[in-house]
Amino acid sequence: MRWLMNVLTSSIGAKALMAATGLILVLFLVGHMVGNLQLFGGPDMLNGYAEFLHSKPLVLWVVRLGMIAAVLLHILSSIRLTLLNNRARPTAYKLKRPISSTFASRNMFLTGLVVAAFVTYHLLHFTFRATHPAFATLKDAHGRFDVYSMVVQSFSDPLIAGAYIVALVLLGLHLWHAIGSTFQSLGLMSPKLQPIVSAMSLALAGLLVLGNVAMPIAVLLGLVARTQGVTLP
Repeated sequence: MRWLMNVLTSSIGAKALMAATGLILVLFLVGHMVGNLQLFGGPDMLNGYAEFLHSKPLVLWVVRLGMIAAVLLHILSSIRLTLLNNRARPTAYKLKRPISSTFASRNMFLTGLVVAAFVTYHLLHFTFRATHPAFATLKDAHGRFDVYSMVVQSFSDPLIAGAYIVALVLLGLHLWHAIGSTFQSLGLMSPKLQPIVSAMSLALAGLLVLGNVAMPIAVLLGLVARTQGVTLP
């Protein structure tokens, strides 16, 4: 047990933990995006998908609690790494000139904080509907909770849609560096694999950004039909 605690509290252990939890979160983001893209299939498709998920409450809450645990462990390991790095170099560089680093790699902690704030708002907005309690009254023609109308009405507000788009772009920047770093932290990187991993990281991050921002953009452009509404605060 002491050996395990030493590993988890070391720099290598923190990197491995952050990489493993990051991989879990990326897989969840892919699945989440695929499910949400059913918005383009119309109200019946999206509401039917949402009803199916909520018909399995045990599975749904296991996934939710697992994601919350992964997010917390990811954040804690990131903070741990930052503290260890600061302790290793108590005196900062007088002049720091990045040579091969990217904007994404230099601002991982900052983009991570923004993403964490965005996830919190997203849960309060769509999952718990704490920011818009009026959404709880939305029902479709089959008596199901009208997720479709909730999403469309939310993204019809340029402020909400714009906030989501900005947050998702920052998420993409975070993922771009994080996916490649996962291979490095888990000891799977090699000089031959580096260009492949870099291209894959950019492609996957770009796919997640495009797939997710397509929804608020489509609503703003009127490409997705609006069905019903409620009075928002």
